[in-house]
Amino acid sequence: MPTLWVDADACPKVARDIIVRAAERTDTPTWFVANHTIPLPPSRCVKSLAVSHGFDAADNEIVARLAPGDLLLTSDLPLALEAIEKGAAVMTTRGEMLDKGNIKARVQMRDFMETLRASGEHTGGPKGYSDTDRREFANALDRWLAKQR
Repeated sequence: MPTLWVDADACPKVARDIIVRAAERTDTPTWFVANHTIPLPPSRCVKSLAVSHGFDAADNEIVARLAPGDLLLTSDLPLALEAIEKGAAVMTTRGEMLDKGNIKARVQMRDFMETLRASGEHTGGPKGYSDTDRREFANALDRWLAKQR
């Protein structure tokens, strides 16, 4: 069974709860990695890993531990690109699968938007995490886990 890796620094709490329930239900090894302690319920398969504070410390730890076939749950596009290059599957907390066919265009758009923001342009932030996002994420995660069985 592959391992679930969660980029927990920016993972919405509602998504964290969905991940924990899915991991418990399917007995899937799951790691929440962040640069601070993530509160999690006691579990036989869900663990938390707090890394040192530092730019991209959690991302670097995730990349170092990822194995081909694992699933990374993140919205961090540069981290997603590294994971895909290592052979891992990547899903956002909105249930969108990122892969070799779409990640480079997404990273380029992110970089472009970052350049706009740096020049003073107001581009807005990500939309709030809706009930639809929650439902789509839960369904996508369940489908991915079912394929692994």
